[in-house]
Amino acid sequence: MIPVPGFEGRRIAVFGLGRSGLTAARALKAGGALPVLWDDSVSSRMQAEAEGFAVEDLTAADWSGFAALVLSPGAPLTHPKPHWTVDKAKAAGVEIIGDIELFACALDALPKGERPRVVAITGTNGKSTTTALIGWVFKQAGITTHVGGNIGIGVLALPAPTPDAVYVIEVSSYQLDLTTSFAPDVAILTNVSPDHLERHGGMDGYVAAKARIFQAQGPDGVALVGVDEDWGKAVTDRLGDAGRAVTMVMSAHPGESRDPVLSSERGDGNERRDSSSMPERPKDWVPAFAGMGGCIGVADGALTLQGTRIDLTSARSLPGRHNAQNAAFAWAAARALGVSHDAAVHGLMTFPGLAHRMEEVGRLGKVRFINDSKATNADAARQALMSYARCFWIAGGRAKQGGIDDLEELFPRVVEAFLIGEAAGPFAARLGDTPHRISGDMATAVRQAAEAAAATGREEVVLLSPASASFDQYPDFEARGEAFRAAVLGLGARPFSGPASAS
Repeated sequence: MIPVPGFEGRRIAVFGLGRSGLTAARALKAGGALPVLWDDSVSSRMQAEAEGFAVEDLTAADWSGFAALVLSPGAPLTHPKPHWTVDKAKAAGVEIIGDIELFACALDALPKGERPRVVAITGTNGKSTTTALIGWVFKQAGITTHVGGNIGIGVLALPAPTPDAVYVIEVSSYQLDLTTSFAPDVAILTNVSPDHLERHGGMDGYVAAKARIFQAQGPDGVALVGVDEDWGKAVTDRLGDAGRAVTMVMSAHPGESRDPVLSSERGDGNERRDSSSMPERPKDWVPAFAGMGGCIGVADGALTLQGTRIDLTSARSLPGRHNAQNAAFAWAAARALGVSHDAAVHGLMTFPGLAHRMEEVGRLGKVRFINDSKATNADAARQALMSYARCFWIAGGRAKQGGIDDLEELFPRVVEAFLIGEAAGPFAARLGDTPHRISGDMATAVRQAAEAAAATGREEVVLLSPASASFDQYPDFEARGEAFRAAVLGLGARPFSGPASAS
């Protein structure tokens, strides 16, 4: 646990007693604060009382006596309307913060020479894989590493700081909305595409929340920004206009061939360039990284850095160009904090991968089954579909805005689609002439896809990449992924014991 000082003897309101809320309360109490807890759930309140916390109905509390409100990231700060605790806190002039801000307070209280280093990662897609990959690279390099935040362990439940440690923290837009002083040594924005718009009042609010990861960084902070989309480019421009040095990361979509980042070809690598003047590149050449003293390009499963080629084809847990982009972020973060090139590459090559993210769960004959349940929107599913020349695609769930409209150019890679959940009908209509069936549920989809793939007699891939939320049939994407795994193994598939692969 990381005790949070600075609130000794003061009452702190804590609303929302999920993982981050209870952890924040424990960390505040350990630092000498007097947390006062509340949750709409009776069982959550009972758990807090069982731990000895003060539980008080915050609807009737005297808010003038609170030094701060620690708000659960699940409670809306601004949209679709502020949570009632937000209204009460603002009326009383009470600061509203979250667990990431408390983490920042704990680190700021340490003498400069005793502070650990922090790498923070956010983005619409890829942030969990990038977080885990960076953590793995640091650990393989022999560095004391703690990984948590929006992935796995809540940030305040991680081990107490030591000067030799690196914290690798995934942060969501909800968490960033509640930060003011969080200043990671390396801040990464993987990419931005429409998501959680109802919680941020639209795209501008969502992008602004993501960009807060850079707001408190000092001049020595390293900023890495994915610029595939215009929103990432706009963030880069704003940081550049403010005098910040920014390293841009790019992994182009099909048909894109301009390179806005490899400035070293025309200058010293530090000049700003207009992308309209960039030379055309072959479509199979994808720039992935520029800066850190050089450039990395991604082509045919390899990174190139100032003439040095890093072959990623043996990194079986990093299939596809999107994972090459993740690898570029990880390499850059490691090098920024002193990991040698060779040690960083070793980490990339040995990464075991994450469950539900391009995870090979089994093989039946010549058919491989890939679990990408984490692909809860079309942009994430795009990355999976781009990783395979052909696949039998299981998709559907609770569709997000736009459905699978943006995936049309990838439909030729789909031998046949097997559709589940609420989105089955709309996805079927959008697929048009692309072969598809409405399977309805996961077990049926897996069985039908396995039979169809086996019938070709070829090496084939059955890919679960839903392009939808899971909440119509499952409580979360993990449960959906486990249902896929169970259905695959139920067919008699041989479980896969190593990292994922791609064709």
